[in-house]
Amino acid sequence: MEVRSATKKLQCQRIGCNAMFTDDDNPEGSCQFHASPFFHDGMKEWSCCKQRSHDFSLFLEIPGCKTGKHTTEKPVLAKPAPKQPVTVPTSSPVVNPASKDSCPRCRQGFFCSDHGSQPKEQIRQTLNTPVQAEEEKIESLAPPIKKVVIDINQPQVCNNKGCGKTFKERDNHETACSYHPGPPVFHDRVKGWKCCDVHVNEFDEFMEIPPCAKGWHSSSPGQAV
Repeated sequence: MEVRSATKKLQCQRIGCNAMFTDDDNPEGSCQFHASPFFHDGMKEWSCCKQRSHDFSLFLEIPGCKTGKHTTEKPVLAKPAPKQPVTVPTSSPVVNPASKDSCPRCRQGFFCSDHGSQPKEQIRQTLNTPVQAEEEKIESLAPPIKKVVIDINQPQVCNNKGCGKTFKERDNHETACSYHPGPPVFHDRVKGWKCCDVHVNEFDEFMEIPPCAKGWHSSSPGQAV
């Protein structure tokens, strides 16, 4: 059995944490993490707290909803249940062609086989829905990037995709960071990085894909290379 020092710096393996800790300084509640992620049609969601985002970087920045002790053991993620086949009805109820104004599909601008396609003007009005306007409003509320002066000896955590290491500015250089220039790709159940064209099925395997680029460490999410 490997014996490790109680003062040795270790990195927490819980999803959403990745903080550095020691065995003698690891109280209950010091770790803030998520249980498991869920990906569907470009949407990233934490199944534990239902927080979601389309952007992978913003998704990883969502604060953890659970607390506990730091650990070096990697979490075991539950595999999603297989999709059930969808039964397609063989026949559809007869709709009165004269009730086009009361048809819910026609009123929302969708194609309706009973009443034909909708005018382009109506489709454009339908696309400008309150839900779309609300999503654009949320994206516009992103806080502006502020430049700060930091101590060159102050430990910082790199926010470059695929890195997450702790560094000091005095030791930072053009090849100090190994990272993914991105972007990450999520399609159906496949996860990967577009920059190096590596794709896997499981989230923990995705997090273990080796970085494919070198550069400077960056502690600012808005300035990450």
